[in-house]
Amino acid sequence: MAKNEELVRGIGLPGAISLNMINMIGVGPFVTLPLIVLAMHGPQAILGWTLGAVLAACDGLVWAELGAALPKAGGSYEYLRTIYGPRRAGRFISFLYIWQLSFSAPLSIASGCVGLAQYAGYLWPSLRKVYFSYQLPIPIPFVHALPLAIRLGPGTLVAMSCCVVAAALLYRNIESVTRFSGLLWIGVMGTLLTVIVTGLLHFHSSLAFGFPPGAFTPSRGFFTGLGAALLIATYDYWGAYNINFLGAEVRDPGRTIPRAIVWSVALVAVLYLLLNTSVLGTMPWQELVGQAGANARLSVAAVVVQRAYGALAGRIIALLVMWTAFASAYALLLGYSRVPYAAALDHNYFRVFARVHPRHRIPHVSLLMLAGVSMVFCMLQLADLVAALVVIRILLQFLLQQVGVMVLRHTQPELPRPFRIWLYPLPPLVAIAGFLYILFSRPNFARELFFALAVVLTGTATYLLRAHRRQEWPFIPGRVPS
Repeated sequence: MAKNEELVRGIGLPGAISLNMINMIGVGPFVTLPLIVLAMHGPQAILGWTLGAVLAACDGLVWAELGAALPKAGGSYEYLRTIYGPRRAGRFISFLYIWQLSFSAPLSIASGCVGLAQYAGYLWPSLRKVYFSYQLPIPIPFVHALPLAIRLGPGTLVAMSCCVVAAALLYRNIESVTRFSGLLWIGVMGTLLTVIVTGLLHFHSSLAFGFPPGAFTPSRGFFTGLGAALLIATYDYWGAYNINFLGAEVRDPGRTIPRAIVWSVALVAVLYLLLNTSVLGTMPWQELVGQAGANARLSVAAVVVQRAYGALAGRIIALLVMWTAFASAYALLLGYSRVPYAAALDHNYFRVFARVHPRHRIPHVSLLMLAGVSMVFCMLQLADLVAALVVIRILLQFLLQQVGVMVLRHTQPELPRPFRIWLYPLPPLVAIAGFLYILFSRPNFARELFFALAVVLTGTATYLLRAHRRQEWPFIPGRVPS
């Protein structure tokens, strides 16, 4: 069969928007809002959300053009392969992208599952016990060793179970999966709107805008804090491109994919800004960063509703946030499972991932592999998961893609582009500048860069060994196996 021929184009615009939004929202804002407040040291955290929205919009326009022009399974794999030459360096770069996805996709899925476990701990505090904890020292060249925390407890098992259930529910045909994603979207939006409305009804401007002295003073601490806040906001906004990975299963992709991305970014940006303002208008920001506020920090949405309407309401919101966390893991696992499949069909990844389930017509091996690795990553802390994910993805996907969209405009001007980036080339240039700022502005950024370098080196070695054995580029330039 021709590539992607086995997949069914069954996703329309409503389904595409819902898949994107449950990917973007999920548990992210409910567990990372305190992290952004901590990074900025006050309600000026709103700046992190605002600049994050600008960065997400610029990045989203790049995804929109590429997704409309190349609507195939695999998303970025197809884009990088096409941009940099399928018979030349594009073969290596696209392989390296799939290799990093084997780590970054499970990191993203695990972050949603760990967030679910945090809110489960609000309902059942015993889940927050830690049975085993170890600080793994990461030796960074020219830098002192930086620790990576590994923890194991009842909450870890809850997070791992989330991965198992999501994989089981995705083991069905795409039409059933899309219908279920719509149901998950309703739960996600209901939870978010409930927290926002509760905060606005009990809003105190003195809390929401009680900026500490020197909050916006352009100092070194301000810019490093902003970099840390932008990293977290970037994590929260990412996901508007989820539909790109399902390009071969989208109806009228030239119109559906760009519209789904633009609508998703706009709607989520408004919701995040409202969420940040409403939550900070109901509790002192110091409570989210102090040691005494551990419960508020780990389950801020439930605490806000509990204080307004009582313990029962708080428990209901905790359950709904767990619903949104599961929805996020579900959507991520769905989208990313198509990427190794696309690469394997192209003979540019391990052949086993090209297998399609004989009845459900889904790439089941790829799905199960990502779910299994995600379970292992559930042993890491949320902040470490987010930082490692964002840095690896920026270096090995997003920067290559931002540069690549401009390269493709130059090398293939005749390529049909149903959607073109607005104000080109400003959006990709802004996105590149923003991503570089995130990489190098934060304290202790060397640890995540070390992780990314390790992924690059191991991926490069694996590719070169396979290419030498199969006599592919660069050993026989231009050859691609049939």
